[in-house]
Amino acid sequence: MRAALYLRVSTLDQNPESQLHDLLQLAQQRGWQVVGRYVDHGISGTRTKRPGLDLMMADARRGKFDVVIVWACDRMARSVRHFLEVLDELNHVKVEFVSYREQIDTAGPLGRAIMVIVGAIAELERSLIIERVRAGMRRAKLEGRHIGRNPIEVDVQAIRRDRARGMSLREIAKAHRIGKTTVARLLKEPGNRVPQGALHTLSQVVESTSAEHAA
Repeated sequence: MRAALYLRVSTLDQNPESQLHDLLQLAQQRGWQVVGRYVDHGISGTRTKRPGLDLMMADARRGKFDVVIVWACDRMARSVRHFLEVLDELNHVKVEFVSYREQIDTAGPLGRAIMVIVGAIAELERSLIIERVRAGMRRAKLEGRHIGRNPIEVDVQAIRRDRARGMSLREIAKAHRIGKTTVARLLKEPGNRVPQGALHTLSQVVESTSAEHAA
């Protein structure tokens, strides 16, 4: 089995070598091949974004190893919520988790039971977050507060006139400081479409004017 070691110390004067010795010994006892070491040196466990942890999770998604070994659960995360999120994602990508100090091993029957509980708690947490967001949106709507992005304020009539003059979508978008997609969408809305005859007539006027100047 391919194993990845994750080590973390909170301050720069601490040395992760003591953790490394125990983890290497555990991997050797179980006959696991250590294929990666991920270290966060001088980084607090309260930070959910860490270079070593982020790289380890990315490699887990790529299937580079089968099990993650840590010296203690608090090396992975200090908050229960973050710890559960990490375990849930590792379980999702079929990567097992082993903690040296707590003797947690998700490969065994007890470990699989723990993962079922972890998955249920993570799902409950996601459901609670969704419900809180929906409740907040309902409350904001009842209070008459705007939800989402502020509407784009543009002069649709000016856009129609610019289009009738023969300006391209890109030119109109640049002139009004909006996206080309927004221009196209506004012109397609009922009542905002520029009649094809207007463009055709304008084209004839331009050609006629050009011919007169050439003469």
